[in-house]
Amino acid sequence: MEVTLALLAGFLVAAGAYLMMSGKLLPYLFGLTMISNAANLIIFASGRLSYADPPLVAPGETAVAAGAANALPQALILTAIVIGFGLLVFALTLTYRSYYVLGTIEMDHMRAAEPPEGQG
Repeated sequence: MEVTLALLAGFLVAAGAYLMMSGKLLPYLFGLTMISNAANLIIFASGRLSYADPPLVAPGETAVAAGAANALPQALILTAIVIGFGLLVFALTLTYRSYYVLGTIEMDHMRAAEPPEGQG
């Protein structure tokens, strides 16, 4: 299972890098999100995947059983997903506003464009 997740993370990084080099703002944001999800998959796989034992401490024990999945990477990923979603929504709002003001989502044209009078 870890090999499958590693291949999937590699595919997400490759596709995300391809989208980020497109020169347009919206594909850039989607590529950034794909790379962020790839990093989450790598962290998730590092916590050991186990179907047999939940990451719970048995009564009277002081540590999790050997072979159980680590719960810390799962908690970190949950936090990263929430923060990443908030960042994506904020970036999409900025993209919409820049398209409204400048009339383009191509980054080269955005650098050269000047906002119309009364806006910006």
